[in-house]
Amino acid sequence: MDYLERLSGLLDEMHFQDIQRTIDGFLKHAVSEKKSDGVVFGLSGGIDSVTIAYLAAKTFGKKALALVMPDSTVSPSSETGDALKVIGDLGLDYKLIDIDVIHKIYSNHLEPDERALGNLRARIRSNIIYYYANLKNYLVLGTSNKSEYLIGYFTKFGDGSADILPIVELYKTQVRKFAEFLGVPNNIVTKRSSPNLWKGHDAEEEIGISYEEIDVILHSMVDKNCTLDEFLGDVTGIPKKDVEKIYQMYQNTQHKRILPERAGSIYGDF
Repeated sequence: MDYLERLSGLLDEMHFQDIQRTIDGFLKHAVSEKKSDGVVFGLSGGIDSVTIAYLAAKTFGKKALALVMPDSTVSPSSETGDALKVIGDLGLDYKLIDIDVIHKIYSNHLEPDERALGNLRARIRSNIIYYYANLKNYLVLGTSNKSEYLIGYFTKFGDGSADILPIVELYKTQVRKFAEFLGVPNNIVTKRSSPNLWKGHDAEEEIGISYEEIDVILHSMVDKNCTLDEFLGDVTGIPKKDVEKIYQMYQNTQHKRILPERAGSIYGDF
């Protein structure tokens, strides 16, 4: 089967009304169980965070706080503009905080490295989100989708930090379809994804593989339990090197998806 046909079949199985109801119930239960007063999340203007915004606005209204945190040195102004328009359309409570000054203060005291300083931006945003969670007794909504979560394409203790992950069971291609169902504007649904950790940052360009291919590989490997040999033997149209790369990303980033290992788990209970 051609990989695009396989992906189409996967998407055809989605029942978006059921998914919306499930997530809505999940969010309400989590907030009630934790005795929280609402939710807070980072809103970049990208597809994942905007999808979270639409879900949070419907479920919590003014008890959902969106934090727009561009770094004006590297973040496209169009992204911030999209985020603010979504906030206006949904009537969300929000804060706009340019992290440029904060990042510069940090970087003045650190050795220069583009990747490390890029991930620092994500960790600064996480600190601010948790500040407001602490201030308002809110739960933090993560914006990770299944594709990026499984290959570790997020900053540990940065955009990977969250109390609950509402869309982590949806692959990136599914999030786009779900967003269409929710009424997310088409320019956001179709825009290229970027964590905006440095200037010109593009997710698919950095990974080197399209999300359509990533999702087919992960769906076959994780959901269908195909071994690497089985999947490579299948005629999918996806280059062998890309399958192997996603497999290695999945294996090598396990540490990002588990809690820190406790000493007792190594030496036995003390």
